[in-house]
Amino acid sequence: MTIAQLTRRLAAFAAAATLGAAALAATAPDVLIQQLSTEVIDTVKGDKAIQGGDLTKINALVDTKVMPLVDFERMTASAVGRHWRTATPAQRERLQAEFKALLVRTYSGALAQVKDQTVAMRPFRTAPDATEVVVRTEIKGRGDPIQLDYRLAKSGDSWKVYDFNVLGVWLVDQYRSSFNQEVNANGIDGLIAKLAERNKK
Repeated sequence: MTIAQLTRRLAAFAAAATLGAAALAATAPDVLIQQLSTEVIDTVKGDKAIQGGDLTKINALVDTKVMPLVDFERMTASAVGRHWRTATPAQRERLQAEFKALLVRTYSGALAQVKDQTVAMRPFRTAPDATEVVVRTEIKGRGDPIQLDYRLAKSGDSWKVYDFNVLGVWLVDQYRSSFNQEVNANGIDGLIAKLAERNKK
């Protein structure tokens, strides 16, 4: 699967991958996902400008609600894989910025398509002292339910997402394959240029 295909798939199905910045230490990760996903979906449903495709408002919502709870450094490093170790600090900064821009565009497109979706939580069990968990959900609306899972890690008192699974495809794993091919062909700078080009379209 290409980066473009994965991006389209996420844009179609990630309407509920909508986290928020108000992570509370006492909130279990599954409860956090449920509360904040519902909050953002309700915001979209109640905002005619967002429903009408107002990109400024959509991007602002994504940037304030989704992005603060994503561990972009870990996600980008995992997606780039072994090549991350050889990237310079400047290259790492550019990779992280372009990867973030790609995800912001993806979720902005998804939020504009929210109509009647709701989030259903699947059973969640974990040890009280766990620092990494998987929260499994289903997106229900028209058609068959859509699997959407999250990998979260605890840092201090807060939880952050570092990977998403859409219909059985983990985001980081899929991007790692595409990124590795690009780096092998054109180097780290080639990958940065490829992402920057995609983000301009």
